[in-house]
Amino acid sequence: MDTLSYRTVSANKETVNKEWVIIDAEDQILGRLSSITAKFLRGKYKTNFTPHVDCGDNVIIINAEKIQMTGKKWTDKEYVRYTGYPGGQRVRTPEELLAKKPTAVVEKAIKGMLPKNRLGAELFRNLFVYTGTEHPHEAQKPKTIDLKKIK
Repeated sequence: MDTLSYRTVSANKETVNKEWVIIDAEDQILGRLSSITAKFLRGKYKTNFTPHVDCGDNVIIINAEKIQMTGKKWTDKEYVRYTGYPGGQRVRTPEELLAKKPTAVVEKAIKGMLPKNRLGAELFRNLFVYTGTEHPHEAQKPKTIDLKKIK
C-alpha cells in the first residue's frame, strides 16, 4: 500500500525560532495594530504554531503616543478598574490614560487579545512599547514590519 504519511510537528522551547520585529504605530488604528501584534506575539502565522507553547516573536512598538482611534472612542471609551474598597470603582478615558502613561493604551489593547492564563502572561513579556522612535533593542537587529501589507 502506497500512502502518504504526515507528521504533526509540535514546537517546544528548544525548537522554536524567535525573531525580533519592530512595528511603527504612527497613524495606525489601535484595534488593527493590536490584533496583528497579538498574532505576532502568539506566533500564529508560523508553520509550526503550537497553541500551548510560546512560539511567537519579540515585538517592539514605537511611536505609541501617535496611535489613532475611530469615532468618538477618545472620549467615550472607558477603562474601568476597581481599588477593592466600597465605592472604589475608577474610570478613565483613553485621552486621560494617554496623558498619564502614553504606552498604556496600546499595552491594554494587546493584553486583552492574548490568552487569559500563564501563557498569556509569558507572551506579554515579549512586548516592548515605546514612545518616540528610540528603543534600546538595536543589538537584536529587529526587522521592520509594514502593517499595510499584512491582512
